Amino acid sequence: MADKSGTHKAVVKVLLDRYGRTFAEEAGVGLADRPGALYRLLVLATLLSARISSEIAVAAARELFEAGYGTPEAMARASWQDRVDALGRGHYRRYDERTSTMLGDGAGLLVERWRGDLRGLRDEAKGDPDAIHGLLTTFPGIGPVGADIFLREVQAVWPQVAPYLDRKVLDGARRLGLPYRADALAALACSDKCLARFAAALVRISLDKEAAEQVREAAEQDAG
Repeated sequence: MADKSGTHKAVVKVLLDRYGRTFAEEAGVGLADRPGALYRLLVLATLLSARISSEIAVAAARELFEAGYGTPEAMARASWQDRVDALGRGHYRRYDERTSTMLGDGAGLLVERWRGDLRGLRDEAKGDPDAIHGLLTTFPGIGPVGADIFLREVQAVWPQVAPYLDRKVLDGARRLGLPYRADALAALACSDKCLARFAAALVRISLDKEAAEQVREAAEQDAG
């Protein structure tokens, strides 16, 4: 029988193999420490914050970006109806009108306060995760949940905030029998570079009890 360390490693391997894809990757955001990519992640975090499936949020983000609204300047220039239409094509219909307004207002705020570059927000916060979290919530539609989403994903390119493993991530870890402490959990990741993938995978597990059971069963077979 494998020891606890071996079991944990087996669980992490199965977890990453099956669910180790960031939400940014799913939305076609080639995440990098550049203004456009960071803004697209902010848009995605805004959409994921609503009580709507991640699949619909990702699809709506793709529609917005394909329509040419992948920078704050372009989002602000777009008409309210154009944004509504793009969200509708992604089936983001329950919240499309309100979200269109929030995206327009948020784009304007980013341009006015940080010249369209979220690295300015990071620098204003001096790289402190809690301070970044607080500044992110000044954007319409980004509450504590949205700020967590952004930070979980951006840790792939902002090492200052890593490891960022919030309560949602820890809930997924608990379902898999992994440590319920951020430091111990981070130590199980394959490397600092895959922390964002690890976090995204655990969020998916936190939302899907059946997936958690399947990962545990597969890991037991591998470790046994």
